[in-house]
Amino acid sequence: MTKNLKDSFSAPGSGRRPGAAAPGRQGTSASGGTGSQADGGTRRGATKSGVPGGTSRTGTGTGTGTGTGTGGAPPAPAALAAKVRTLAPSMTRSMQRVAEAVAGDPAGCAALTVTGLAELTGTSEATVVRTARLLGYPGYRDLRLALAGLAAQQLSGRAPAVTADIAVDDPIADVVAKLAYDEQQTLADTAASLDTVQLGAAVTALAGARRIDIYGVGASGLVAQDLAQKLLRIGLVAHAHSDPHLAVTNAVQLRSRDAAVAISHSGSTGDIIEPLRVAFDHGATTVAITGRPDGPVSQYADHVLTTSTARETDLRPAAMSSRTSQLLVVDCLFIGVMQRTYESAAPALAASYEALAHRHSPRTR
Repeated sequence: MTKNLKDSFSAPGSGRRPGAAAPGRQGTSASGGTGSQADGGTRRGATKSGVPGGTSRTGTGTGTGTGTGTGGAPPAPAALAAKVRTLAPSMTRSMQRVAEAVAGDPAGCAALTVTGLAELTGTSEATVVRTARLLGYPGYRDLRLALAGLAAQQLSGRAPAVTADIAVDDPIADVVAKLAYDEQQTLADTAASLDTVQLGAAVTALAGARRIDIYGVGASGLVAQDLAQKLLRIGLVAHAHSDPHLAVTNAVQLRSRDAAVAISHSGSTGDIIEPLRVAFDHGATTVAITGRPDGPVSQYADHVLTTSTARETDLRPAAMSSRTSQLLVVDCLFIGVMQRTYESAAPALAASYEALAHRHSPRTR
């Protein structure tokens, strides 16, 4: 990385590579134009040599799977509720009211004009349009079509989008049923919001990396260990770091042929952001797995993989739902890398099974 390129990151909060769109920004601007606010619709405006797989760091999407500025189709009706749950925490309160209204009563809102929905939610027409665009639709007309489609799906007998919260006095059978439903919903939301273009680019980076560092603390640290051990078993050099000091000192050693993965549900954990920034500055290809695509961690990520943001309750903390969605993304990454490196990965995986086989056999006395 040249000195001029490094200098461009010296200002606080300016970690994105030159020409990169603001993290979490969608492909349409509030004024109605298309493309990102920084580079006309590409997520990365600068190229960089040495990226694994021979690809350059040019933009292929917004990183959130919701933008329309790069030519992607609007989300399918079934994905609308997932978009609302994922993006609502980063919306303004007025936009949240619009999002909650369309997710809660798609049939009723589909029958409203933009003025009618603005009046219903106590907001403005501009807020309604901005919310539609943030959810991935070019305009309110497209959102209404999606709402009509979602209403039709719900009438067909599918389960409601939100299940009841777990109560302190719930029978254990109800707890099992509610948790099972919530887990299914979390996985469905994550699958619906996951940008497969970004996922494919991340797979390419990991498959061709000389070395892979993975950062995570707390519940995310367990997910980081899961990804590292999976990659190790197919012959890749991968290490999970939950100690922030070790994470930074290891990140300093990364170069352009390496990759770094940060796992942070909030997207704002300093112990995760710092090593990813260091890896980013040293030229490694960086990936963020986060429930907040507009969070600070995305400033230093070449590829952002968005996980579901489920509702947190007293009896179901965020760490539970975030872990479920993170593990799905990790499995998607692993399978993708396994496919790309199958000729070397399959023998390595077989060798690891063979090495552990005796530990699964009954001991003889």
